[in-house]
Amino acid sequence: MKVDVYFTRAEVDAAALGESTVVVIDVLRATTTIVEALANGAVDVYPTSSAADAAQLAASLGREDTLLCGERKGVKVDGFDLGNSPAEFTAEVVDGKKLVMSTTNGTRAFSSASEACRVLVCAFTNLGAVAAAVSADETLVVLCAGQGDRFSIDDALCAGHLVRRVVETGTNTFELNDAARAARALAEELNPDRAFLEDISAGRALAEIGLAGDFEICGEVDRHDIVPMMHNQAITVAGA
Repeated sequence: MKVDVYFTRAEVDAAALGESTVVVIDVLRATTTIVEALANGAVDVYPTSSAADAAQLAASLGREDTLLCGERKGVKVDGFDLGNSPAEFTAEVVDGKKLVMSTTNGTRAFSSASEACRVLVCAFTNLGAVAAAVSADETLVVLCAGQGDRFSIDDALCAGHLVRRVVETGTNTFELNDAARAARALAEELNPDRAFLEDISAGRALAEIGLAGDFEICGEVDRHDIVPMMHNQAITVAGA
């Protein structure tokens, strides 16, 4: 298996992903929130690059059963139904709903992966399920959303734990790029928890705007056993 990790979406040649499974990671917080929403009964999640695109798509889908979700600089977009805190996406709120989402970093990463043959959504909360789902793939690309198109250690750590699980449980011969090796080495030294997330730059930025409560879910490993997959711009639970 060939495993490539990219720490930001700017590093990826989207046109070269046609034969790859791409796993998108944005721990704080888009992919964590997408996993939480789908685990709690959301029907589809549509990631969009801009708030304007999100509003237009939600209107076309029909607002009676569609929720507008997202943030800019951590704060819920004015006029949207929900922000990007996973705890907001309870079954009472999202069950049976379509969600249109636009975030600062995470949802933009999905546009960079759109040419891949398969696009999966990963966070710490569904790490094991995704590792199992990609174990037989020939080419795996792990795409970290990053923070403002820069390296973000939470995404890199999640990528490293994913690579570590795939390598340790697989029977294939593995070819890792340098970033995959670095992420795996990081995962051998660090595990996610609230203290880790509080101490990183993305975590401090969330805490400064009163969103430190998000760390509880974002740092919970294997909270859900689902594999969200994007098809035709909509993310649903694989096999559902």
